[in-house]
Amino acid sequence: MNVFFKLFPELCVVESSNTKYMSDLLKKITTLNEWVLQGKVMEAFEEFYDEQVIMQENEEEPTVGKEANRKREEEFSQNLVAFRKAKPLKITVGQDVTMVEWAYDYTHKEWGVRNYTQVSVQEWKDGKIVKEKFYYNL
Repeated sequence: MNVFFKLFPELCVVESSNTKYMSDLLKKITTLNEWVLQGKVMEAFEEFYDEQVIMQENEEEPTVGKEANRKREEEFSQNLVAFRKAKPLKITVGQDVTMVEWAYDYTHKEWGVRNYTQVSVQEWKDGKIVKEKFYYNL
């Protein structure tokens, strides 16, 4: 047996616990992504986001609270003219964090044609997303 594990057995338990927790996060973010791909964006929002969620686009002012973010999501959806693609390219899971690289292609009433990749970073607490930040260049 590895000497490290003999000296620090409590870390082995933590590692095992973290592995299960990270596996649970992977299941949650995968389900969330599947719902988005099925057009169930608002259902995913209601299921996976905390009441006090903070969401932020790049370095813009964050939107705080589920109600304010729900309104923001609904406005975005209502302004879509055409939605051609949403595809998760990569998923990463860490301690209380998930990251998804997305490829998007759509036309928006106000912004026109958008075809870009975006990284969404989700911070989790008690099984819910408490903070999400979107990184992209247009």
